[in-house]
Amino acid sequence: SHSLRYYETAVSAPGSGIPEYSSVGYVDDQEITNYNSVSRREQPRAEWMKKVEPEYWERNTQRSKGSEAAFRHNVRILMERFNHTGGFHSIQLMEGCELDDDGSIRGYEQYRYDGGEFMALDTQTWTYTATMSQALITTQRWNSPELREGERSRNYLENECIDWLKKHVENGREVLERRVQPKVKVSGQHKDGTLMLHCQVYGFHPRRVDVKWMKNGVDDVPTYETTHVLPNPDGTYQIRVSADVMPGEDDSYSCYVDHSSLGAPLNIVWGELYPYWLDDRRLWNMS
Repeated sequence: SHSLRYYETAVSAPGSGIPEYSSVGYVDDQEITNYNSVSRREQPRAEWMKKVEPEYWERNTQRSKGSEAAFRHNVRILMERFNHTGGFHSIQLMEGCELDDDGSIRGYEQYRYDGGEFMALDTQTWTYTATMSQALITTQRWNSPELREGERSRNYLENECIDWLKKHVENGREVLERRVQPKVKVSGQHKDGTLMLHCQVYGFHPRRVDVKWMKNGVDDVPTYETTHVLPNPDGTYQIRVSADVMPGEDDSYSCYVDHSSLGAPLNIVWGELYPYWLDDRRLWNMS
């Protein structure tokens, strides 16, 4: 599956490197476009985006300038609704579409104020739902028979967004669909009668991965800590999953890793004397 997403953000007090307005586009997890109130130009962020026609950049520059004006206005409106007379406040829109391998599509449009959910588009009814009382005046107006903003968004998400997603995927297929297998390091630390297990998974692409600890082959180990999936400088990703356990004499613990680059999921067994590394599908005993 592939996705095309846009994040638009406006702030009341720009500074410290934060522009008053910005719009960033992503295909999957790769940034493809960027516009902000400083540059005031839609610019490519992926090499393969330079394949699109020159008119694309001028057209989207004008569109982003219009959004910039609207978002600047919206920040002031929401500050009034929340009785905020000053300080740092923000409004953010995330909208986009997804295309699965079987041809099914999904769309989404969500608004946040100061990081909290403000309102969202219900893609079953194609109407807007308020998650803060201050959003009700907007949802009622947007859902009115006169405006029907949800239907306009539906047309964009199901048609224009999907069409552009297909074009972008075709242009960037070599990068977007590359598969890099994960490397896995398993380690453990004894402390105060418990065992802290760590599973470091790194160097994989694409971003989506499933990592968890198993006890005696069963998925019943509560996760103590999971880092976010973080990017590496080479475009791959990494994640660490930890679990705090009290092992019995016959207990066996393993790190389960499932990723699209693998023919089958991995189960890397931890042993006190045998930290294992998986590299290029081969299991090396480093003791």
